[in-house]
Amino acid sequence: MIAIVDYGMGNLRSVQKAFEKIGATARIVPFPRNIANARGIVLPGVGAFGQAMDHLRAIGWDVALRDAVQRGVPFIGICLGMQLLFESSEEMGQHEGLGIIPGEVKRFRGVLKIPQMGWNQIHVQAKQRSPLLRDVADGSYAFFVHSYYCAPRDEAVVLATTDYGVEFASVVGQENVFGAQFHPEKSQSVGLKMLENFAAIVMRGT
Repeated sequence: MIAIVDYGMGNLRSVQKAFEKIGATARIVPFPRNIANARGIVLPGVGAFGQAMDHLRAIGWDVALRDAVQRGVPFIGICLGMQLLFESSEEMGQHEGLGIIPGEVKRFRGVLKIPQMGWNQIHVQAKQRSPLLRDVADGSYAFFVHSYYCAPRDEAVVLATTDYGVEFASVVGQENVFGAQFHPEKSQSVGLKMLENFAAIVMRGT
């Protein structure tokens, strides 16, 4: 079973329906104890970083998610869920994240329209080719909605990048942990392929 974390900040049903489309069983779970036997974990997210971390801490999701990652459970964060994997964010002040991937979350600056909303390309990094991106073509389009981007400290975790005035990490991966800045559940065949690949990783138990 793939557990979709319900902490009050995410379009959970859309994510669940996307997994249903690829034939994977995904269940929305409201409490940390519900992931004890999960074979994979999805952390969606829409909204503000600081508020999201407050919600995670309120009932112990932060501890439970870190423990699951340490146990080797395949994990993917989506949009804000990817940002929460990092150490900190400058969104409306400085906020501490889950600290699973070293790096920070920064605001787009300059003359760009913020948020980035709509379709943009992802550029797969050949050196870090990951099973998460199997059969996802370089230059594929995905659907983004965000005003902040992740800046990992280690370039080796960057699986794909996107250009929006600055080249930023749009897909990351570190051992059993992955993140997508865009919304796979809204990215048509490209997004479904990524979720299918994640489900395959879950089934392999890696």
